[in-house]
Amino acid sequence: MTTNETATTATSPSPTSPNPATTNPATTHPAGLDLLMTRASVGPKHLGLPGPSDAQLQTMVEAALHAPDHGELVPFRFKVVRGEARQTMSRLFGEAARRAGKDEAGIAMDEERALLPPITVAVVAALDMGHPQVPAHEQWACVGGALTNFLNAAQALGFGGKMLSGAKARDPGLVAAFCEPGEMLLGWIALGTPLRAPKTRSPKAKAGNALQFWGE
Repeated sequence: MTTNETATTATSPSPTSPNPATTNPATTHPAGLDLLMTRASVGPKHLGLPGPSDAQLQTMVEAALHAPDHGELVPFRFKVVRGEARQTMSRLFGEAARRAGKDEAGIAMDEERALLPPITVAVVAALDMGHPQVPAHEQWACVGGALTNFLNAAQALGFGGKMLSGAKARDPGLVAAFCEPGEMLLGWIALGTPLRAPKTRSPKAKAGNALQFWGE
């Protein structure tokens, strides 16, 4: 899966062309924004082979590294689970389900879910909590930006993905399996070739709160 990029030169809008400053972004926007305006998650049961190659995973990480990162601390880790490691993760998911009190059917379901996507990527935060200039909340902002860029790059390369978290991400056994001392497990990205188009995202009820004009 490859994408072709064509370089474009920014120019001022002509009198007859749409002005980006006044065009309604809900209906028309520059081609470069198409990905950002249409990105949507694809769940694990709708992901198949092939998964991304090592080079494509590296491209996703390079995109993640372009997130705003005060101090260039790189407070995030993407830990790839593939091949036989998927079976190990499936077993760990089952053990976590058992600790959570699930019945045998629930345990089997969690084990199966771990095997659905061809590649899973654990998302881990590695914050420097004692940094004298970059407080934790700024580092968390970087982690979120890195995650977003990673998912956008995956879709740009033709893959589907979904970030999964929940109670499993707080299970002590799974945290110990995926994290070095001082690291925090956010969850897992399921990655693969989409077997269906993503669902259209419904408008968010609180979307109107996102843009505000301070002092007016």
